[in-house]
Amino acid sequence: MPSHLAAAGTKRRAVRRRSAHQSPSVVNSHRRAMMISTRFFDRDVVSVARDLIGATLVVDGTVGGTIVETEAYDQQDPASHSFKGATARNAAMFGEPGRAYVYRSYGIHWCLNFVCEAPGNASAVLIRAIEPTLGLDAMAARRGLADIRKLCAGPGRLTQALGITGAQNGCRLDAPPFRLEPAGASPQIVAGPRIGITKGADTPWRFGLAGSSYLSGRFPVDTRPGNP
Repeated sequence: MPSHLAAAGTKRRAVRRRSAHQSPSVVNSHRRAMMISTRFFDRDVVSVARDLIGATLVVDGTVGGTIVETEAYDQQDPASHSFKGATARNAAMFGEPGRAYVYRSYGIHWCLNFVCEAPGNASAVLIRAIEPTLGLDAMAARRGLADIRKLCAGPGRLTQALGITGAQNGCRLDAPPFRLEPAGASPQIVAGPRIGITKGADTPWRFGLAGSSYLSGRFPVDTRPGNP
């Protein structure tokens, strides 16, 4: 065998050996670099709600998808659970940013929120819908339906599909069972009034991925001059 081919083969084998024996710490460091940290949530809740569009949410490493719809709430907002102060139910909202706030709506559906801003500010982003991409069979079994567009289109549907309950209330978002990865590109985002509330109903703090078929509801068309 010519010497230059032998040298190339030796180099390739060395590379394969290094890859095969890559230390767990290197692999874990790479995975952590891809994750959204709790610092991401330590800022204005409206900015966080927008920036979560296009991010990936995975639960238990088995089910999840792309976040396509969110809503923002803060303590000055009459529609927020924190508007009247801290209670046992909303205590997680007043805690550290980057934690889950999970509550039961009307005693029926669990709702998943991400706590934002400094402790005491009591702001959170409601995750309204995701586009399912991981564990579709498991999510369909939990929901009892096969229409992928309806698996996670709405906060109650989403938590049922992902297996979210009050057990995850207060959990860190940068540790199991959660995994969050940032959006891979700058998505086109639409905004409009929030859904299912009577107070602060005109506040345009609902955000969605433009053109998505997985939203919980349509966004109003912006008819102002200069807008399509």
